[in-house]
Amino acid sequence: MPEAIAAAPWRSYSATKGAEQRLLPAVASGLTYVADNGADKRLIDGIDLKLTAGPLTVVMGPNGAGKSLLLRLLHGLISPSAGQILWNGAPLSDDRRRRQAMVFQRPVLLRRSVAANIDFVLRLRGQPSTEERDIILDHMGLYSQRKQPARLLSGGEQQRLALARALAMQPEVMFLDEPTASLDPASVQLIEQAVQTAREQGTKIIFVTHDLGQARRLADEVVFLNRGRLLEHSTAARFFEAPNSPQARDYLAGRLVL
Repeated sequence: MPEAIAAAPWRSYSATKGAEQRLLPAVASGLTYVADNGADKRLIDGIDLKLTAGPLTVVMGPNGAGKSLLLRLLHGLISPSAGQILWNGAPLSDDRRRRQAMVFQRPVLLRRSVAANIDFVLRLRGQPSTEERDIILDHMGLYSQRKQPARLLSGGEQQRLALARALAMQPEVMFLDEPTASLDPASVQLIEQAVQTAREQGTKIIFVTHDLGQARRLADEVVFLNRGRLLEHSTAARFFEAPNSPQARDYLAGRLVL
């Protein structure tokens, strides 16, 4: 097993680049997404949002609020029906998208060994390193399974590998769409620790969760959506102590959100 190290085995792209080359701030203006099913329903409805480097952003809201859609729009996986998103004043290009990473609720892995999943990313970075790969896997509690096929891992282990692979890209911005839903407590803890460390190392984290306890542990700021609209964007302390909207108050109290 590789020797334990105090620092994280990953750091953000922004740690080595000048301010003029960085992605953030990200500014969404009038962001709208209409369902392409003939219903003409606005699933994202005129959102204005500014995300800056530093604070860990947790996105919350009831089912159907538009949380996952917002992440996909920001990451460029789908195009808005109206409005725009600018990253440090420019549209999202292929180069800028490569400096982002996304982890989905259901992990997407290569049909290779655990180690090969990380090797693939390190080769893309042009910095293949067995030592770095093993340190990354060790940090995620996967070193002993490095030779195992990724598909044979448990659900929690697969999600940890998906996160490890995303972090190995050294992204400046990382989107996480409910990455710990239905996972065992040990995996949740490892993922939360890795996310916190990535934030400390300079990666901007945008994290969707339904888990209020998790949101309280992780969030520096909260974006609260309901029915495709942005109702709150405030510090975590303010949101949890005194939310402005009745919908957010109902959500935090466990009541039906209308």
